[in-house]
Amino acid sequence: MRFVKWLLRGLLRLLYRVDCQGLEHYHDAGERVLIVANHTSLLDGLLLYAWLPDTPTFAINSNIARQPRFGFFLRFVNLFRMDPASPLSLKSLIRYLNAGNKAVIFPEGRVTTTGGLMKIYEGPGLVADKADAMVLPIGIHGPQFSPFSYLKGKGVCRWFPRVTLRILPPRRIHIDASLQGPARRKSAVQQMQDVMYELHAATFNQRQTVFQAMVNAARDNGPKRIILEDSQRQRLSYRQLLQRALILGSALRRQTDAGEHVGLMLPNSNAMAIGFLALQYSGRIAAMINFTGGARSVIRACETGNVKRIYTSRQFIEKAGLENVVEQVAASVDVRYLEDLRAEIGLVDKLLGLLRSRYASRHYRRITRNRDPDQPAVILFTSGSEGVPKGVVLSHANLLANYAQVRCHIDFQPTDLVFNCLPLFHSFGLNAGFIMPLLGGSQVFLYPTPLHYRQIPELIYELGATILYGTNTFFKGYAHYAHPFDFHSLRYTVAGAEKLRDDTLQLWMERFGIRILQGYGVTETSPVIAVNTPLENRIGTVGRPVTGMQFYLAPVDGIETGGRLVVSGPNVMLGYLLADRPGELVPPETERGRGWYDTGDIASIDDDGYITILGRAKRFAKVGGEMVSLTAVEELAQKVWPDASHSAVSLTDEHKGEKILLLTTEPDAHRKALIEYARQHGYGDLYVPRHIIGISEIPVLGTGKTDYSTLQQLAEAADASDVSWIDNPEQLISNSKQQ
Repeated sequence: MRFVKWLLRGLLRLLYRVDCQGLEHYHDAGERVLIVANHTSLLDGLLLYAWLPDTPTFAINSNIARQPRFGFFLRFVNLFRMDPASPLSLKSLIRYLNAGNKAVIFPEGRVTTTGGLMKIYEGPGLVADKADAMVLPIGIHGPQFSPFSYLKGKGVCRWFPRVTLRILPPRRIHIDASLQGPARRKSAVQQMQDVMYELHAATFNQRQTVFQAMVNAARDNGPKRIILEDSQRQRLSYRQLLQRALILGSALRRQTDAGEHVGLMLPNSNAMAIGFLALQYSGRIAAMINFTGGARSVIRACETGNVKRIYTSRQFIEKAGLENVVEQVAASVDVRYLEDLRAEIGLVDKLLGLLRSRYASRHYRRITRNRDPDQPAVILFTSGSEGVPKGVVLSHANLLANYAQVRCHIDFQPTDLVFNCLPLFHSFGLNAGFIMPLLGGSQVFLYPTPLHYRQIPELIYELGATILYGTNTFFKGYAHYAHPFDFHSLRYTVAGAEKLRDDTLQLWMERFGIRILQGYGVTETSPVIAVNTPLENRIGTVGRPVTGMQFYLAPVDGIETGGRLVVSGPNVMLGYLLADRPGELVPPETERGRGWYDTGDIASIDDDGYITILGRAKRFAKVGGEMVSLTAVEELAQKVWPDASHSAVSLTDEHKGEKILLLTTEPDAHRKALIEYARQHGYGDLYVPRHIIGISEIPVLGTGKTDYSTLQQLAEAADASDVSWIDNPEQLISNSKQQ
């Protein structure tokens, strides 16, 4: 048997260049061990048999064990035939482990058909708990690209892909002694699910740069695969994308300095994607410029982010009518156009780019000296919806760790098409809508704005898009104009950036039969912190934290249930660039030390780990000594006038400390309707705003978030002028400043 294992291991190493990591953890696990692994292909059992030092027993489904095609291979291993749904099988396996044995089990119960994790059966968690066995997770990556997987026809298929086995540290299923019966069973199953999430995340190499990860994705999914398209209907394969990034990156290398913060001011387009990867290749740090806020906002971002040069497109500037903005910005920042740079690229540059794209990984390693994954990769600027924008510095490892975390819940497949209309200067659009899908082999369609409520549903129908990200505001807008069949192809519909309203959720379910999954994140966490999934979804919450996230709730005066959500994890930013501390990186830190980030959101967390966001800490008003959520005030107004948009702000009040004002697009809004509804449905009187002000449209930032900074100014101006309806917001603010 030793000779058979030695021979098999040599053959597999020759064919698949198998890299086994963490073998020391196998020896640390002891004698009574339940080994769990993800199931990528029919090769998985052979790989574990060949590389594990001992010959453990394989617990497999009795139906599979009876299939003739596996008969020959099963002669060489110890089998424990079992029915995952049978209590007798589980008890037998528990007794076997209690005798001091090791057993291998695939908790999914079958080979994956998606490339990601499948349903996790209850059995393994219960066995680990009842046998008090060590759980040894082993992540398998690579065989899913081989003909022995169940993904044939869904992506590239290679006879001998590179294979990695990653053995994680052993651990036990720890269950509170007070839990018994169904509650104990539920806890065991949930903990095993979390182990499998951690295992699946570990199969992706997070310790590399974004550019290297993109090169590897091209290798794994096929360099000729079409993965990018924009509104000009220009399509790019991995190889074409990398080729153009190499060509542009070489030109940028001649015009910029190593490690320089280089601004990109472009819409969602192939040019933006190429420019971003070109900066990654050339060792520069991409500073993503939000052009929707005007010249002053761009200038302040450049000052904060130490950006001396911005690259943009003359064609884009003319189409978007941003000539005046660029003229003002150019007074303090060197603005350059890609059209001029393209004219400097000669035939030799293009030929070199074509040649280098054929061996991009080797060339990149040779020419780029600093490939430290913990170095900055991108600077994103916060929206400034509640104050002065800050520069958020994210490392390569931050971005890739968040992909590894999210892929446990959203399986990006080569058959997917992600419709991304969220701006790439926002973390949601950049990482979730662009980087993550490309790393997973999915095609991305880049659309320049999320505000085309009529055109976007038709495009989703035409393209057959399967994944759509958006905000509550955008989803509600699309629903009003879409045909009931426009979204029939969507597999995942995920909302973030702002609270998903109940009426929007219900509208999509009734009109399209689609369940919108609410997630939660912030720019500072690259961005995803938590997300609901088809397997784990609790309406009203933003889901459970993704793998690797630690968190706690910091107490807040006046808040009895919940507290400020503070998080830590591999996706938490390197730090801030602040306007009053130019050039200095300020890392996140709380009373628990460096690396912890205070989100500023008030949240509660239930016993199962689901997070409910109660509102921003800044979006609570203290009225008569009581803390009142402005989000709850908006929800009250939404229930009374569901077809209108509402936003609540607080102003200083001489008598009660603060007072609440409601700005609404409902022309017939009166306090009386709110008071009646509040009393009938158990809302306190404090949730009824002091004043109601009508407005034709609630101001929204380019990211889809409500512009509370502008709303605050409008409320203050309207309150001072005793205005009940705002016809001209800009004029009202201007008059108020003059007074």
